[in-house]
Amino acid sequence: MAEVSEITGGETNLAAWLLGIQTIKIQPYHLPPLGPHDVKVRIKALGICGSDVHHFKTMRCANFIVKKPMVLGHECAGIIEEVGSQVKSLQVGDRVALEPGVSCQRCSLCRDGRYNLCREMKFSGSPPNNGSLANKVVHPANLCFKLPDNVSLEEGAMCEPLSVGIHACRRAEIGPDTNVLIIGAGPIGLVTLLAARAFGAPRIVIVDVDDCRLSMAKELGADEIVQVSTNIKDVGEEVVKIQNAMGSRIDVSFDCVGFNKTMSTALSATGVGGKVCLIGLARTELTVPLTSAAVREIDVVGIFRYRNTWPLCIELLSTGKIDVKPLITHRFQFSQKDIEDAFQTSAGGGNAIKVMFNL
Repeated sequence: MAEVSEITGGETNLAAWLLGIQTIKIQPYHLPPLGPHDVKVRIKALGICGSDVHHFKTMRCANFIVKKPMVLGHECAGIIEEVGSQVKSLQVGDRVALEPGVSCQRCSLCRDGRYNLCREMKFSGSPPNNGSLANKVVHPANLCFKLPDNVSLEEGAMCEPLSVGIHACRRAEIGPDTNVLIIGAGPIGLVTLLAARAFGAPRIVIVDVDDCRLSMAKELGADEIVQVSTNIKDVGEEVVKIQNAMGSRIDVSFDCVGFNKTMSTALSATGVGGKVCLIGLARTELTVPLTSAAVREIDVVGIFRYRNTWPLCIELLSTGKIDVKPLITHRFQFSQKDIEDAFQTSAGGGNAIKVMFNL
């Protein structure tokens, strides 16, 4: 039970609990027993996700509602401190990145390999499941991926957001012949930029309302950046600017926001026969020009989290094909004041891209 702390060698396991709107407290966290196929991990690096911020600000993210105190966080990496009796692939002292979603492994979706869509998914830090912003967590060994020596624990934690971009590029079939438009230059838009380039996209244009984030996108390798407004009446004019910036057909557009305006822009800007991939889930319902997109045979592709991405993420990081380090703009320690400051920093936006805890 969460009310009781784990005490090992005099050390109490502590975690960051979301208790109410904008109310986070470091309190004891009792871990479940170590199963034969589990490992106990001391968390060393954890990034704040946009979903964490939604939970912090409103006690919900889309249809996931926080109804009781919950440990936040799921973008993490750490060091193994204990292994279950049947674990052969990992050992104490290994540095690992954790994939946070535990599927049932029994349903038809899991058996077909689409485990990210499992109806019984237990995802860390998503209600009602506790997350990983804690000294230690217990996690299935098969969801802990060993990091090579040249990949840091912070980079290991970045495998989680990077996985979203990797999965999106796989779903949209990005390759050397695919010109890419990315709408939204927040953390997910930027990792999608990095992933698309690693997948061979020859030309990438990224748009946003914030010039600071657009500057970051340019530094990370975007070929062109376009600043847009929040006014949906500007879509027609902005689409022309975006298409001119691309200079050729837009094959795939990624909407990393999920507003009426962003999705309308994506559908209108994409070339005939192209694809629009909806990544951002800012709204549960959208009003968009679907008919005009249909007659141009625009395929709309959805993604939900990711699947089978950690090995590729680690390979791309270790070989230097992707560098996520510039995305980490702010760092905090694991104290009550730091946790409060970190979440306020992340929620404030501005020049904060990825806020990282070092535990």
